[in-house]
Amino acid sequence: MTPKQNGFYAPAEWSHHDAIWVAWPSHEDLWQDGLRAAQESFTELLRAVASAGDDAAHLHVCVADSSADEGCSRALVDVFHTRHKEAFGDIWLRDTAPIFLRNASGERASAVFRFNGWGGKYVLPGDDTLAGRVADRAGFRRFELPWVLEGGSVEYDGEGTVLTTRQCLLNANRNPSKSSAEIEAAVHLALGTEKALWVTGGLLNDHTDGHIDTIARLVAPGVAVCMEPASTSDPNHDVLLAIRRELEAMTDARGRRLQVHVVPSPGLVADGDGEPMPASHVNYLVTNGVVVVPLYETRHDDAALKAFESLFPGRRVVGVQARAILAGGGAFHCITQQVPSSRP
Repeated sequence: MTPKQNGFYAPAEWSHHDAIWVAWPSHEDLWQDGLRAAQESFTELLRAVASAGDDAAHLHVCVADSSADEGCSRALVDVFHTRHKEAFGDIWLRDTAPIFLRNASGERASAVFRFNGWGGKYVLPGDDTLAGRVADRAGFRRFELPWVLEGGSVEYDGEGTVLTTRQCLLNANRNPSKSSAEIEAAVHLALGTEKALWVTGGLLNDHTDGHIDTIARLVAPGVAVCMEPASTSDPNHDVLLAIRRELEAMTDARGRRLQVHVVPSPGLVADGDGEPMPASHVNYLVTNGVVVVPLYETRHDDAALKAFESLFPGRRVVGVQARAILAGGGAFHCITQQVPSSRP
């Protein structure tokens, strides 16, 4: 029996959270000279989440070993959290942790999918079993889904709509034996959704093959946000315009035509070799009372923050520099996985 057949669904991210799972960056072989900066950015993210006070989601932090545990403890001394020693390859828990579900009575469940290193690109020890171990820690009912799905590839509104990309979900490096119709049906049974909205593709040099959480998000029922090009020289200029056109033509599971808002793109954010990185302001985390927006030290940072303040009027918008995290491949949504509240 699937989650949907048992009455479970993935709630919208803007609903109340009981907890958020993350993993402390500590692998020097992966982060090299950028490790300290990544830890500082990670710490600022968690401080922003904790700034909601008594209403803040509880932070569960995976630490790879005793040395990482000590470093994490020192960095988060002023942040209320629980640490768990768990082996993992890297910090992208949006993709390697379970997707947490709930039902109408408030019971929670863990959806544990297969993980294959984003189509075999980055196969790191511990990542393929982390979802099951986090599910055991969480202690909820567990559903094993024997096919590949990453949490960053799907965006849902809790009312039957799931937003995703063809570039990722239909990629032959994920589930080559499944047809597109079979994949869509499997998504609905896993997440409790009814209608899939398909965007074609994602950002340049995105090793996730176009995860939706870097290009378009749902911010309320029937409301989406994407990015507009910073200039005609934006490395994602044509892609961003195409994404907006596709979204504006969509209707959700309740028959609502999507209202599409835009925030500025960061423009060109280059790595040490001058190559564009997949920088995105829409890879934000929305949680209780707070929206944490990734910034990249560009002239578009302030405009992006103001745009998000209008999109989330009931929450405090906090900007945190994310270039150091981006050097590893993503931003704040990529490194977090929320646990929905049991509240009705």
